[in-house]
Amino acid sequence: MRVLVLGGYGAVGRPLVARLRAAGDTVLVAGRDRERADRVVDLGEAELASYRDALAGIEVVVNASGAEDPRLAALAGAVGAAFVDVTASAEYVARLRDTEQPRPVIVDAGLAPGLTNLLAMAVYSPASGPIDLAVLLGAGEEHGAAATAWTYGLLGRRFPTADGLVRNFSRPKVFRLPEYGSRRMYRADFSDQHTLTRELEVPVRTYFAVDSRLATAGLAALTWLPGAARMPRGLHFPGTDQWLVLARPRSGPARWVRGRNQSQATALVAAAAVRRSAGLAAGVHPLHRVLALADFASEADFEFGVSDAEPGSPR
Repeated sequence: MRVLVLGGYGAVGRPLVARLRAAGDTVLVAGRDRERADRVVDLGEAELASYRDALAGIEVVVNASGAEDPRLAALAGAVGAAFVDVTASAEYVARLRDTEQPRPVIVDAGLAPGLTNLLAMAVYSPASGPIDLAVLLGAGEEHGAAATAWTYGLLGRRFPTADGLVRNFSRPKVFRLPEYGSRRMYRADFSDQHTLTRELEVPVRTYFAVDSRLATAGLAALTWLPGAARMPRGLHFPGTDQWLVLARPRSGPARWVRGRNQSQATALVAAAAVRRSAGLAAGVHPLHRVLALADFASEADFEFGVSDAEPGSPR
């Protein structure tokens, strides 16, 4: 396949390009840096002229740039290319759904959202009741600029849910996580919960923490501080590059996946979405409608597990 990767030299783009090339795909790196890009693209242009030019001969576009412009998918579709996006932004995914897409668009194609969607589907049943998603990321990993900006951008913002407006990094709940024990985690506006709540017709809630308890507590405090979303991005907390995602139904066991390096994991999932994009119908497809948890069972980078139900856990 001929694949154009927007942000192809970023934290997610680099391992994604390497994985696709190793599979035999022709991959073109797109970005503004002429020394690192195969096709120079400036997504800040009003008319996206350089992006339109870069689409020549492309079969799939992967957006790992952090740019949230529905025109990127529509323009790719206009030349016959599928589109895969690793964004976690609920607002952006909603705008993609509201835009007519002439070719397939796969969203929630990463770790969270992405593997979280697949875990939710694995624990869902008509009797499962509400599902809680837990996302624990390593504070020690050097995350990409777009991912860092997105996380800080959540501070102080509220998002709509079936329970009313919820402030990011508030409404804590305790999860029992493999190797980590009991951890306090906080609501965060990942797109997975919105898509799954609508499709499954049960409440799905995403909770977030990092492996540094200090950093997690800091986010929970900063979310109440006016202007915190604009604070400097250079703060560094001790931690690892390990991550864990878990889905816990109201009744029954939880399912989880863990590994190392969030960016590598996102690249792995996005590469699988690229493979699956061929032959899909036009329109927006969340990852759990085109892939299942079993599709990643043989991945050496992922460890899968089941946890016993947590009796007495508040819902």
